[in-house]
Amino acid sequence: MSKIEWKPGNMLYPLPVVMVSVADEEGKDNIITVAWAGTVCTNPPMVSISVRPERYSYYMIKETGEFVINLTTEKLAYATDYCGVKSGRDVDKFKEAHLTRESASHVGAPMIKESPVSIECRVREVQEYGSHSVFTADVLAVHVDDQYMDEKGKFDLAMSNPIVYSHGEYYGLGKKLGTFGYSIKKKRKKKQKKQGK
Repeated sequence: MSKIEWKPGNMLYPLPVVMVSVADEEGKDNIITVAWAGTVCTNPPMVSISVRPERYSYYMIKETGEFVINLTTEKLAYATDYCGVKSGRDVDKFKEAHLTRESASHVGAPMIKESPVSIECRVREVQEYGSHSVFTADVLAVHVDDQYMDEKGKFDLAMSNPIVYSHGEYYGLGKKLGTFGYSIKKKRKKKQKKQGK
């Protein structure tokens, strides 16, 4: 088995695929599907998204400096794809994808009610690189759907069946393989049951 060298390209897969909801200053809104989204910083909490300048949502983000990242699920896979291939210039994506607008607390862009997690963001910086511009933003608030709280009161995103994007295809996440730090965690010795005579 050997590796084949290809020309430089973006092969960092899989990626989270999110629906980013936006609105302009007049209140006209749109949804753009983004696979190039990521965490920038924990403290202060910051994220980034990369968007092509020719996308309809681009000017809305530039104009208002606000957007909402909405996580996606297997149930939302069709809507996620639709919002990535149709232009908001031509259709109302909320209506056509059967999604529900929900008011955000800190930004003018709406949240998507059907999303398990909606993250309100305000742009701190824009970097224009070749084909895409990177919007680095502060996280203002996180909204989670209470139906995904477990019996201990902890939010369990896995219950929502999140999806990822890999080189033009959508995938479910499959089974859990471990938890953070499991590779160095000490194994507990099994208690031996005393056998009665």
